[in-house]
Amino acid sequence: MPAPLIAQLQQTPAAFPHAVPGIECIETHISWVLLAGEHVYKFKKPLALDFLDYSTLGLRRAACEEELRINRRTAPGIYLGVVAVTGTLQAPHLIRAEEVGADTPVLDWAVHMRRFAQDDLLSHLAQRGALQPAHIDQLAHHIATFHASAAVAGTDSPWGRAETMREAVAHNFPDVLTVVAGTALQPTLQAVQRWSEQQGEQLAALMAQRHAQGWVRECHGDLHLNNLVLIDGAPQLFDAIEFNPAFRWTDVLADLAFVLMDLQAHGRADYAWRLLNAYLEQTGDYSALQLLPYYQCYRAMVRAKVAALRWAQLQTQPNSEAAQAVAHHEVDKYLQLAARLIEPRAVALWLVSGVSGSGKSRHSQLLIERLGIVRVKADVERKRLFGLPALAKSADVVPGGIYTPEASQRTYARLAALARDVLFAGLPVLVDATCLKAAQRHLFMALAQELGVPCRILALDAPVEVLRQRVLHRLAKGADPSEADVAVLEGQLKAREPLTAEELACAVQVDTSQPVDWEAVLPVGWIHAD
Repeated sequence: MPAPLIAQLQQTPAAFPHAVPGIECIETHISWVLLAGEHVYKFKKPLALDFLDYSTLGLRRAACEEELRINRRTAPGIYLGVVAVTGTLQAPHLIRAEEVGADTPVLDWAVHMRRFAQDDLLSHLAQRGALQPAHIDQLAHHIATFHASAAVAGTDSPWGRAETMREAVAHNFPDVLTVVAGTALQPTLQAVQRWSEQQGEQLAALMAQRHAQGWVRECHGDLHLNNLVLIDGAPQLFDAIEFNPAFRWTDVLADLAFVLMDLQAHGRADYAWRLLNAYLEQTGDYSALQLLPYYQCYRAMVRAKVAALRWAQLQTQPNSEAAQAVAHHEVDKYLQLAARLIEPRAVALWLVSGVSGSGKSRHSQLLIERLGIVRVKADVERKRLFGLPALAKSADVVPGGIYTPEASQRTYARLAALARDVLFAGLPVLVDATCLKAAQRHLFMALAQELGVPCRILALDAPVEVLRQRVLHRLAKGADPSEADVAVLEGQLKAREPLTAEELACAVQVDTSQPVDWEAVLPVGWIHAD
């Protein structure tokens, strides 16, 4: 009955408990979504697939209730409740689930949502170039906060384990093969599948370790740009997966990897790196990065599979050639992205040094987005060592302060350990720290030499008066992890040690008082764009 019921509801404004100027229907591969004025009603298709079962009325009600529960965690203002369709097919009527009695005839169930403008979806913003850095920073904070509060999988839970992950990865390939079989992309699919199988085995121990450490949580499960929307100017997560707990209960990095992948699919690799770095600065979860290519590839193949399922459904529909072509293009796009995501990176250890106010954070931000680099920041990690948020004022809570020689030594040791983790994951790393002493810089040069990767020093500076003005301006804003004031700056200027001959051989010295054209400043071979 659901399909005829959907058609009838589109023709019956009186069925709704509010004024309805018009009713539109959006169809996905598993749902019908009715847009009714300022309201939305999401119905489950009566399907039984390998990853979901909506085949009975009871199962659809349970799915609606579960969808409401998990999405109110991140978007309580969007998810309003569950409704029942009562009456008859010819005269349907919607009521709240709480009003359904034991004898109430129910035709179907739906999730009741607040309607928002489609133009506010992050996918739409990305397509029209309206996605802003502030949106990405807000999104990183929102996701990191959500993951921190999400329920943790029990030690005996099968979800998020290597074998479960390998099964989920393997399920993507047959459906995609139906679309690309016999085409030029079939070898690409086979190569991605072989790589995924190999990585699934090699990463099993790390997955088991992260499961034991509590990184497998009740996440979103479908975190791509079409499921992110601006509400009151800030991104919110909606449409989390309710139909299969195994999709939702996953490593937090696997959840984040979805949106990182999709930003790249939308041509915004720079924003993907901005998001990743902002998330890592809040969570400190750098040790997970070895899993990132595997999870991003998996997410790209999930999108390819969804497009393949849509393509298969369209084969039986008349006059669907244009829609078939769109679905086929989506399969091709995400498959090719998966192949790019697993290509080995050219790695290096970047060291951005300089006194306070020299522009380390601002210029390193440009570089990590442009070149695709993971950054570790001394100001952030120093506070993390003492259990402080990045913007906390340490003098108020830590007796003796966090800027003692011993604290600095611990901070640099932590930065080196994190840099090692990032490089071991096959990714370039950028260390943002003053590194005023030759011994501090040598710590990272020795690490690069040990791991056989290039060390690239960017020594930033500016006229003293410019440095003072910047430090004062930053303190006045109060929105930076650095707590350095002018007195600290003066001490740094006296204590800094010049670059040694060995350091100068791999360094670029930059005056940041003027705009910096990094394309022109950096030596040939230092830039490896993704």
